[in-house]
Amino acid sequence: MAGVLFDGEVAIVTGAGGGLGRCHALALAERGVRVVVNDLGGNADGTGSNESAAEKVVGEIVELGGEAVANHDSVSTPEGGAAIVASALEAFGTVDIVVNNAGILRDKSFAKLEPADLDAVIDVHLKGAFNVSQPAFRVMKEKGYGRFVHTSSAAGIFGNFGQTNYGAAKMGIVGLSNVLAVEGARSNITSNVIAPIARTRLTEDLLGPLAESLAPEQVTPLVTYLTSRECTLTHEIFSVGGGHMARVFVGLVPGWFAGKGVVASPEEVRDHIDRIRDPEGYIIPSSITDEMVRLLGELQG
Repeated sequence: MAGVLFDGEVAIVTGAGGGLGRCHALALAERGVRVVVNDLGGNADGTGSNESAAEKVVGEIVELGGEAVANHDSVSTPEGGAAIVASALEAFGTVDIVVNNAGILRDKSFAKLEPADLDAVIDVHLKGAFNVSQPAFRVMKEKGYGRFVHTSSAAGIFGNFGQTNYGAAKMGIVGLSNVLAVEGARSNITSNVIAPIARTRLTEDLLGPLAESLAPEQVTPLVTYLTSRECTLTHEIFSVGGGHMARVFVGLVPGWFAGKGVVASPEEVRDHIDRIRDPEGYIIPSSITDEMVRLLGELQG
């Protein structure tokens, strides 16, 4: 069977100075992808900067015989996102792939979370993905091709103690990806989400002994496939880590229809709550249209 091939595509990988991002950048470069290695080189909480991390990964890629350039702009501002995409255009003339991987942590319980901790995490994760994706999307739409992979987390999809800021940002990324998938469909642009479980500098203290079984390299094969021309999947979420990969989805159950024009009472809601929640017969909407079609069917009887 033929391998998953690339033909000189250009990729931007954010937060690629270490951990998951480095693995993604190296794997893509090994398959002939030209890579913009973006990393501010900051601390785990987003403070500080250091250009050496990105430069080191570029050196590794060059040693492998690949092509790469370093970029040290912050994803947290529109200007930074535009500069990252400009780096790709200046070095390689285009951009085909964006892997939004940059991230920070500022974990605190909800009652103790400061507004500055919310803003910083939202700025890097959610706004960062937006800031890089928007100028890249414009380039992709113009030429009729593109691949996005965004990095979410189980903390947002399922919830985790002490990570309200992180979880909110990570679930926001799912919404961003879903809309890019819908808007990009006509231009052969796909957009998917991974929720990785891996040992990185952000997670190794949280994972404990389990970290030894969660190498970041185990996440990268899925990212590589999702960014390839061969993969046409879009609007999807995948849990990945430790050698395991699984689809995650948001489903819509049949629910209960009170009747056209009927305003249900709280008591009727209570009496039908099991039916409202029953998962049997669920669908996986590909857009808001699927939900509206189901409702229209109910209204038309």
